[in-house]
Amino acid sequence: MLLDNEGKKIQTITTFDLEDTPKGTIKYYWLRIISDGFANPVSIPLMVARGLDDGPILGLTAAVHGNELNGIPVIQRLFNEVDPLELKGTIIGVPVVNVPSFMRKKRRFNDGVDLNHIMPGKEHGNLSQIYAYRFIDRLAKHFDFLIDLHTASFGRINSFYIRADMEQPATKELAMLQNADIIVHNPPSDGTLRGAADELGIPAITMEVGNPSVFQKRLIRSGVVGIHNVLCHLNMIDDEIELIDKKTLICKKSYWLYTQTGGLLNVNVDLREILTKDQEVGYIRDIFGRKTKSYHAPEAGIVIGKSVTPVNQSGGRILHLGIIQ
Repeated sequence: MLLDNEGKKIQTITTFDLEDTPKGTIKYYWLRIISDGFANPVSIPLMVARGLDDGPILGLTAAVHGNELNGIPVIQRLFNEVDPLELKGTIIGVPVVNVPSFMRKKRRFNDGVDLNHIMPGKEHGNLSQIYAYRFIDRLAKHFDFLIDLHTASFGRINSFYIRADMEQPATKELAMLQNADIIVHNPPSDGTLRGAADELGIPAITMEVGNPSVFQKRLIRSGVVGIHNVLCHLNMIDDEIELIDKKTLICKKSYWLYTQTGGLLNVNVDLREILTKDQEVGYIRDIFGRKTKSYHAPEAGIVIGKSVTPVNQSGGRILHLGIIQ
């Protein structure tokens, strides 16, 4: 049985109420979302740091995909560092949103659906839709701001980049505070948790913090610094924003390049590499080692992410291309 910081059993709740957490304290909860086949509760872990003074509610979420782990220690480390007696407002950390997939070490929900493509879900929908709806309804709608932490998927690697609606001033400010390599402009209404929050009037960004199924210390530190900067910006803590001396590239859009034929894929460009139009980015060899197909950049851009899995069927991903403003 897991116990809280005071040695007491962690309380299970069915909806979030700020008044359950006394001012100047950090509390842990289990937020009940659904029931399994034995009618046992499936609950999400919550970490709540409430300051002595009222202020914004900042939501931090991770593991919407069950194999995306880097965001978990980002949230844990932040809560280890924050002092609720010096905090203005509230931080709500959700180290694992997609509990069923996390337990199975899988990206997608139990019914095979990507939870981050169906937000905000449906009250009377199927398995994944109900889960998504209840997460939004019971918790996320209470946020004033949201940072949703992700990583690349299986067989891919990512730069440290941000997805945000850069046409919204409050959201743009959150994005620019992250010291990221790249920011990709993404409007809301795209089925993501970030998009669902935007539709509720909650400024939200997606932070892509590296690669799946591993902890990467450098990127975890970068994630903590970015959130620290947001806390300073929102006047939730009395500290200085930490900006590093590097240029963040802003992309007006991005998309993936795909293969048309199967074989052994070699991607011969690096993360964050600036590409010119028609530059070769990868090629396919057949099982006999013969080069059968080359792939080229359709326009100039930057490599946001790429495939690192050689075995590739037709329609496989090559790289994620960002088009710089």
